[in-house]
Amino acid sequence: MHHLTQRLESSPTLARVAPFVVFAALTSAQGLFGEGSRYWLYLVKTLFGGCLIWMVAPWVAEMRWKLSWESVVAGVLVFGFWVGLEGLYPKFGGTAKLWNPHEHFGAQSVWAWFFVLVRVIGSTVVVPPMEEVFYRSFLYRYLVNPGYQSVPLGHFGWRPFLITAGIFGFVHFEWLPAIFCAAVYQGLVVWKRRLGDAITAHAVTNFLLGMWVIWKGAWNFW
Repeated sequence: MHHLTQRLESSPTLARVAPFVVFAALTSAQGLFGEGSRYWLYLVKTLFGGCLIWMVAPWVAEMRWKLSWESVVAGVLVFGFWVGLEGLYPKFGGTAKLWNPHEHFGAQSVWAWFFVLVRVIGSTVVVPPMEEVFYRSFLYRYLVNPGYQSVPLGHFGWRPFLITAGIFGFVHFEWLPAIFCAAVYQGLVVWKRRLGDAITAHAVTNFLLGMWVIWKGAWNFW
């Protein structure tokens, strides 16, 4: 543990990239060990991801949540766009099996609701700081200059803006709203010259999507 802490402290890039890479690797493993692993591994990656965020926080200065009216509006706007575009464009992944714990553990079962809660907490608390640090702080600025720490968060460039949005869209089944989402969050970072508002906006979007899934039974959004 001490060795890992030293590595994170001495490598700004590792501190910003490692949590995202580990989280993504565990995501890709969901379902490989039976249908139940889609849910258990989500729990594992949420807990592990939360621990990694806590570990790297001292060396990732920009990873500070900021609540502002702009962040809330941006989060609600992206949520509306994400839901509103449903069914109007072809998705990546085609007919992938829905993430629905009620179907696997039994309708209204305790385990089903437990994993629904885990998903809401993971997507609202763990995913936003992890993804925003990787995409909006590291990747965007790295595309401007490999010495990215010298690039202000408020810097705007069309090339890194479009490439980052495109990559963010490519890794989501819902690629079209994801591209819009990335553009809004990145624009918020540039406008406010800090990352915290985008983290909050991302959390608002994901929380509202979680509530929408629960209310409407719209498991396709998960």
